[in-house]
Amino acid sequence: MKRSLMIFLPTLCIGCEDYALATSDDESADSSALQGASSPEAADDADGGGAAETSTWEPEVEDDFLALHPAATNIHVFVANPARNTVTRVSVSDLSVITGEVGIDPQVVETTPDYQKAVTFNKGSDSVSVIDAATLAVSHVDIRPNFNHMVMSPDGRYVACFHDSDKGTEDATGGAQSYNEVSLVNVDTLEHTALVAGFGPRDIQFTEDGDVAVVVSDTYLTIIDLTQDAPEATSVAITDDLVDPPEAEEVVLAPDGTYALVRQFGAVDELVVVDLDSLDVALVPVGDTPTDIDVTPDGEQAVAVARGSGELWLYNLGDIFGEPEVVAIPPEEIFGSVLLSPDGTQGLLYSTATGVSHYGAWDRNDSSDDAISVHALVKPVDSMAVSPTGGTALVFHDDSNGTDVDEDSEFYDAFALTLIDLSDLFSNPLRLPAEPTAYANTDDGARGFFIMDGQPFLEVLNYDTLLYDEVELKSDPVHIGVLPDSQILYASQEHDLGRISFFDADSRQLQTITGFELNSGIEH
Repeated sequence: MKRSLMIFLPTLCIGCEDYALATSDDESADSSALQGASSPEAADDADGGGAAETSTWEPEVEDDFLALHPAATNIHVFVANPARNTVTRVSVSDLSVITGEVGIDPQVVETTPDYQKAVTFNKGSDSVSVIDAATLAVSHVDIRPNFNHMVMSPDGRYVACFHDSDKGTEDATGGAQSYNEVSLVNVDTLEHTALVAGFGPRDIQFTEDGDVAVVVSDTYLTIIDLTQDAPEATSVAITDDLVDPPEAEEVVLAPDGTYALVRQFGAVDELVVVDLDSLDVALVPVGDTPTDIDVTPDGEQAVAVARGSGELWLYNLGDIFGEPEVVAIPPEEIFGSVLLSPDGTQGLLYSTATGVSHYGAWDRNDSSDDAISVHALVKPVDSMAVSPTGGTALVFHDDSNGTDVDEDSEFYDAFALTLIDLSDLFSNPLRLPAEPTAYANTDDGARGFFIMDGQPFLEVLNYDTLLYDEVELKSDPVHIGVLPDSQILYASQEHDLGRISFFDADSRQLQTITGFELNSGIEH
């Protein structure tokens, strides 16, 4: 069934080029040798201790602010409405709105790179809905039960659904439940293939060409060949200890699809390398207690943070078994995560585990011992992000105070956001009334936007001046995004019958559509 509501906002005319939301990857990143929580003694010494004292720190965590975010094509924006079992399509050119029914409790919506289809994962009905972007015609495909996540291949040919153990375990809907299974759905043919992977999948990644999917679990990498008519899977053991294996915390793929690098909890001085063609497994050295690994934007290197030894290890992906380059982190600092700028010239080093209000700025063009400079923040880091052009960093702080925030600080017991100009590292910290729940950027890097839990406001950030503006909405926002090639943000809001607002940051005009499935109107 399709219910149409045609609403036109003629004052807003938007270009039709693709865009991407900036998100922070959801990577649980602890590889500490000891699995216990950090001790009070370790916390007390956090501001003065060296790298050797880091074995009991909590995991490094990078949060995903955009769970349940809308998805966009160059023509349409699709917003999942879990409470109403629908998806709303907003046309970019005139902001007309049509809502169509999908499965029960749609949790994720993705769009194919050719803009022809949108796909929802429907958690409540154990199904996937494939939506024709032009007509809103819907096809349903049943999948295996009790999954909680869906990812799409880069070419849009497949979606993979699975139970992500990092997202927590919920009670089964009834009967037996497996934590090893993966459902693959061919978006074009609607064919469903069920496969068994290693126990407790943590992630599914695809090679850039979309020909191979890699399922990451603690004991195995399951490598799925998507070039066959029926996908074929091969599981490769990544540890010798199949009884009590270390947790496979993180995997990165070489962009050319040759290798997968796996960082394991408890494997304190080695990374696992899997040849995706031969399926051979080997080890490469790394510093003590690696807690993060990323691929540089140019795809030429992998960077691992060895928190225990206070080092950065750089691997040439064209010669993965060659001698890695090692960069020393200032000895008085403990950093466990790295965030690279889009052009790869800068890196930001930080820790979400130590409770220390510091970050490191790594000039990757500087080969001297002074390549990493250390800077103070108003609070410990909860997560970090960089604007699309790399000009501005966003540091999100939660309401905990860590080890070095005084009670008389304006930011004591408060949430905060710090904007950092990466050209000179000048910053502007903002005290926040509540926790940020989502953010988005314009493609040109000029502006950012974020929303907060239980707050009916849209916060608008100017990345050139580091100033902000606040816009009051009709109700609390839930998800936000930016329309293609524009300065226009859309905010999906709480409302029994659906509400979405559009804010033009240039003209400062706010327009709201209320009631997607009943009589609706525009509120000025």
